[in-house]
Amino acid sequence: MDKGPFSVEWLAQSSRGGARDLPGESRPRPPGSPLLTPPSVPAESPREREAAERPGHGAGAVEAAPGRPRTKFSAAQLRELERSFREQRYIGAGEKRRLAAALNLSQSQIKTWFQNRRMKFKRQTQDAR
Repeated sequence: MDKGPFSVEWLAQSSRGGARDLPGESRPRPPGSPLLTPPSVPAESPREREAAERPGHGAGAVEAAPGRPRTKFSAAQLRELERSFREQRYIGAGEKRRLAAALNLSQSQIKTWFQNRRMKFKRQTQDAR
């Protein structure tokens, strides 16, 4: 099946540097260059192809992707965060700065903890119904 001009497949290939010519205007493929889509395999969506090309995101990915390790909050940090959450579920900039300084955490860690805690609260209230 030919990929017509301006089809999804044709546009995806042209944005990556392939299929610049309109179909029917064939040009030789440089030796050793891979086919963008093998003829016997149905084409995947561009999103699926990009996901498969990313390291650690393939079908058999078992190990965690490299990055920042999970923060382990101390009991004292958790007590203060929970106390603050009971007072107000959404944290303001000033309170975020105060907690970050008092608990020796970054403001983004405080922000993320509050986001995660709100989701936990939402799950708990939905399960209680």
